[in-house]
Amino acid sequence: MLDIGYSLSRRFPDPPQTDYRRADVHALRHDLFSGDVYLADTKEDREVSTGWGWVPVLDFAWALCDIVEQIDRDPRGNRSHRRQFAELDFTESTDRMLFERRFGWVDVEADWMPAEEAPLTFSHSLLRREARDFLHDLIADLADMHEGLADNPVIWDLQARFPRL
Repeated sequence: MLDIGYSLSRRFPDPPQTDYRRADVHALRHDLFSGDVYLADTKEDREVSTGWGWVPVLDFAWALCDIVEQIDRDPRGNRSHRRQFAELDFTESTDRMLFERRFGWVDVEADWMPAEEAPLTFSHSLLRREARDFLHDLIADLADMHEGLADNPVIWDLQARFPRL
């Protein structure tokens, strides 16, 4: 029902001299791995996606995992009627992806979606599981493409912070 994916940009390649083993948090989150991302409701055949080519995909995966945890701070969890909000802003733009949780459901929409279009809705537990799977799958893909990335301590910490469920 939920598919999270990415594509890397050929227009914005990573600098060839990059030492991925020693890349710091800023470089990993903002300077490397540019492309596009999407969240899709495969049952409804709808998606929220970027089309700019410059979105740092590792940062997106990292931020998505952070957001899922942020909107889960109410101790009542799925029983909570209070709305919990979070937003993912894109660094080089004023566009935002918006997340709203109420009870066990999360609505996802974006500034660039038409106003009359309904948000995508997923269960919080599904969004959490898929966000973490996406992060780990993305890291595995990037590590296959970039020598030394799997040995970067920042990547180790990130994987430990958001283990697969």
